[in-house]
Amino acid sequence: MSHATKTDDVAGNSAGNLAGERPRQPTRDLTGFDYNNPAELFLSRSRASKSRPKYKRFDTAAEAVRFVVEELPPAVLPGTYLLVEEVRFGVEEMRYLYESAGFPLSRAIEKA
Repeated sequence: MSHATKTDDVAGNSAGNLAGERPRQPTRDLTGFDYNNPAELFLSRSRASKSRPKYKRFDTAAEAVRFVVEELPPAVLPGTYLLVEEVRFGVEEMRYLYESAGFPLSRAIEKA
């Protein structure tokens, strides 16, 4: 039985699952997620992202999640993922973490 954590396909391949939209329930339990862990962001390779870096490090996962949800344009979201403690999180999961009651930073996007 494989325990692969690939979430790109679930999170980013559909145009309807962008970070600006309300996410579905995540495919795994994200309670207990530690927002204070360092994080690495890997951006998708697309024409729209040529001028943007393909990789970015963050001191905390909370900063990375906020960056993805608040600052990245929708064109670069498909295929983008966050790596925290060797576990991959797709765009849908990042949006869920952003909207979670446990998110420790202020939000620019208010809940609808």
